[in-house]
Amino acid sequence: MNRITLLFCAFIISCQGQQVKPNDIPLQDEVKSYTLETIADGINIPWGMAFLADGSMLVTEKSGIIFHIKNKVKTEVKNVPAVYNRGQGGLLDIVLHPNYAKNGWIYITYSTKEGEGSNTKLIRAKLENESLVQIETLYKCEPNTTKSHHFGSRIVFDNEGYLYFSAGERGEHFVNPQDITRDNGKIYRLNDDGSIPKDNPFVGKANVKEAIYSYGHRNPQGLVKNPITGEIWEHEHGPQGGDEINIIKKGANYGWPVVTYGIDYDNTIISKDKQKPGIEDPIYYWLPSIAPCGMTFVTGDKYPDWKNGLLVGSLKFQYLELLKFKDNKVISRQKIATDIGRLRNVAQGPDGYIYIGVEGKGILKIIPNQ
Repeated sequence: MNRITLLFCAFIISCQGQQVKPNDIPLQDEVKSYTLETIADGINIPWGMAFLADGSMLVTEKSGIIFHIKNKVKTEVKNVPAVYNRGQGGLLDIVLHPNYAKNGWIYITYSTKEGEGSNTKLIRAKLENESLVQIETLYKCEPNTTKSHHFGSRIVFDNEGYLYFSAGERGEHFVNPQDITRDNGKIYRLNDDGSIPKDNPFVGKANVKEAIYSYGHRNPQGLVKNPITGEIWEHEHGPQGGDEINIIKKGANYGWPVVTYGIDYDNTIISKDKQKPGIEDPIYYWLPSIAPCGMTFVTGDKYPDWKNGLLVGSLKFQYLELLKFKDNKVISRQKIATDIGRLRNVAQGPDGYIYIGVEGKGILKIIPNQ
């Protein structure tokens, strides 16, 4: 066996069980095949977007405002609960019940100050005469903390009608994410009325939070249903390096801070391990971090070159990233909306068009060139 063959064999052995390095998937430059149309301006930090049947949308603004946007006119929704607008906390995600046309339920997450400190809360309500009514608390993460970061949060329904929502670990990374007796650093699964499904992974175990579906998360700001498989996909912020995309599995541990592909902000080592038995590997991770926020799968035929891709917003580098997968592995990456600004959310509307929420700019619609 010659030296080249020996080196090749050593390379193959060393790579077994490891993921493709992010830098092995080059980020392609933007191909400008679209124009941007402003749907609503004057929204400082847009977060969640929910589309109504009449073509209008509800948009949450982090400071505590819900805008009802119709024909490019913004109306402030009344009776929105008071939010704790500090640091990364505030008014967060908003989604409609899958049977909204029949029951009218709207689901919202936000940071609330009830007692000392704050934490993430999930409510549902109905919209009548541009006001929230019948407000119900479905879940409140405990205990509170005075720290002002890593609230999450996103909401999504699966094909069976279960509701999932994310809550970040609130900066308590050596306390919360690995402890299922405590909230935070978790993905939760509930029935649509806030009750806990009987088949949740930790139901019946002593002293645990039975709403938990998965744990070991850091700061999940992306949660979406894969339209083909029905799986729930999530992305979360790592520290310096190691932002992740995960497929959420029942009862699974996603590792933070036991394993990570990143280092701390002072360049110290958080963990020497990137993988461990019993801990789920991300299907993709970013080095360096892009600070992902919002995500959506592209379906339909409006954007043929983007179809079946996953769009992810980047706060850090201020662009939209299109990732394409084969067998749940990234095979290509491309920039879209380069230098657009801090991109908070991206969603495909029922009309098939892609809408993005950009800090300081509001809601923009991506219109493909004919």
